[in-house]
Amino acid sequence: MSSNIMTLAERQQLPISKAINAGLRAAMAADERVILMGEDIGPLGGVFRVTDGLQADFGSARVIDTPLAEAGIVGSAIGLAMAGYRPVLEIQFDGFVFPAFNQIVTQLAKLTSRSDGKQSMPVVIRLPYGGHIGAVEHHQESPEAYFAHTAGLRVVAPSNAHDAYWMIQQAITSDDPVIFLEPKAKYWQKGEVDPHALAAPLHRTAVVRPGSDCTVVGFGAMVTTLLQAADIAANEGTKLEVIDLRTISPIDYDPIITSVQKTGRVVIAQEAQGNASVGSEIAATIAERAFYSLQAPPLRVSGFDVPFPPAKLEGVYLPDADRVLEAVDRAMGF
Repeated sequence: MSSNIMTLAERQQLPISKAINAGLRAAMAADERVILMGEDIGPLGGVFRVTDGLQADFGSARVIDTPLAEAGIVGSAIGLAMAGYRPVLEIQFDGFVFPAFNQIVTQLAKLTSRSDGKQSMPVVIRLPYGGHIGAVEHHQESPEAYFAHTAGLRVVAPSNAHDAYWMIQQAITSDDPVIFLEPKAKYWQKGEVDPHALAAPLHRTAVVRPGSDCTVVGFGAMVTTLLQAADIAANEGTKLEVIDLRTISPIDYDPIITSVQKTGRVVIAQEAQGNASVGSEIAATIAERAFYSLQAPPLRVSGFDVPFPPAKLEGVYLPDADRVLEAVDRAMGF
């Protein structure tokens, strides 16, 4: 390890991409078993430059440019985890994860259970996900429900730079496999990162804006949209309580239920299609656990149940603040 490697030493305003880079750097400096693997992550620094400079500082044996073979990347990481390493994989785009789907759901997710707990699988799969980048087919998917449905996987999604910095390090120290969803549309969104703060637990839901009239729930890039909706609603006299899931599997439901018991109304927003989705599961759980507190049915705002459209139509497909507020109006109208 070269002597010029520096980790984040003080508070900084960083874009999410740089916060993840700093988190990866800190994890690699702290543990020589941490290795990075992925397509073009070395000298290029990845498509979104999230791994920029890491191969120069840690060497090509720890930051490994792989062939264009996602199944091979994940399969190799499983073997490395068995050998005691802690691999962190980059899948270039969400839609490229499916060639590796078999390795993830039938091997990576199951080996700890299959070995009766004797074999841990400390593998992190970094997955840029979601829309709003004007890309072509297979570059703007939201596949979180597939992985949340798969027992044995942890699925997390930071929405801001501070969480991104800490959550990538927490994911790397996990002995279970983690799908680390990165909201690619927000890679350049800046926020303060405090390397000395007490990090929240990895699987902890956060109330990021208090309110009393309606609860709005989301994760990843959608949290920014919910905060925009809350600003607009406040100007109209409606106080929205904004909840950032941060983790999709397992979901920390207690803050959600507490909020709904207070507001009596809830809107769940996501970029993915609504059918059989994370939003569906949250709505069902709220109905089970807070039914008598509800003054309106749980409402969902999502992408439509069609394949992701051409880039020029993504603004119609993806939920925005107006669609969230239309659902809030419906909830308030009951």
